[in-house]
Amino acid sequence: MKTVVSWNVNGIRAVEKKGFLDWLSTESPDVLCLQETKAHKGQLNPALVTPVLPGGTWQSWWSSAKKAGYSGVAIYSKTEPLEVRTLGVDEFDDEGRVLVARFDDVAIISAYFPNSQEAGARLPYKLRFCDAILQECDRLSAQGIPLILCGDYNIAHKPIDLANPKTNEGNPGYLPEERAWMDRFIGSGYVDTFRAFTSDPGQYSWWSYRFHAREKNIGWRIDYTCVNPGFMDRVKSSTILSDVYGSDHCPVKLSYEN
Repeated sequence: MKTVVSWNVNGIRAVEKKGFLDWLSTESPDVLCLQETKAHKGQLNPALVTPVLPGGTWQSWWSSAKKAGYSGVAIYSKTEPLEVRTLGVDEFDDEGRVLVARFDDVAIISAYFPNSQEAGARLPYKLRFCDAILQECDRLSAQGIPLILCGDYNIAHKPIDLANPKTNEGNPGYLPEERAWMDRFIGSGYVDTFRAFTSDPGQYSWWSYRFHAREKNIGWRIDYTCVNPGFMDRVKSSTILSDVYGSDHCPVKLSYEN
């Protein structure tokens, strides 16, 4: 069995001070996908770049935004991938939005989807990103490559995926255009693995820092591990690690047969 964990850390240097390496040693995933790292690799403690811990030894790969302290993704792995690359589209690579790691038996993507922002100010950019991600997934699938698309999608797909759907219908992350893209993505055959295992409400991965939202569980499920249809038979569990703190998001975890 192998495990993949995805986590929007809202600043890798901030979460390092909150016990990130201790958590990594204990959780010990085979692959860890991070989003919103907000740092360049050269700014980091070497122990954070190549952690050697009781739980294992990881190498890491980073894609950072040109803008300092903004966006960024990373992938940690206990085994060397065949290749690690960005999406290959400048407007998204310049913001450190995607890393694709190819292994012998699977491609694992760490993706930080843009926030559409107030009044949909960045909605066109976000939808272009969504389309580019779908094209990348389709390209890999057409080659017969199993894939896991991990990350902060910044979209709550269905009313069940956020605490207050009615009052958030005009808000970023729950705009009709965003939900329509998720419909198209899932309609193309990709599987939201968490929903394949549970239809329970009240399951969230992000909570505002305001109004004690996490304590009250007033949240959104916007972090996903989605797979292409050929991979779903190997998926054994998909969970939200809601007891893990350190960010306004919590990690999500997928376990699959090697």
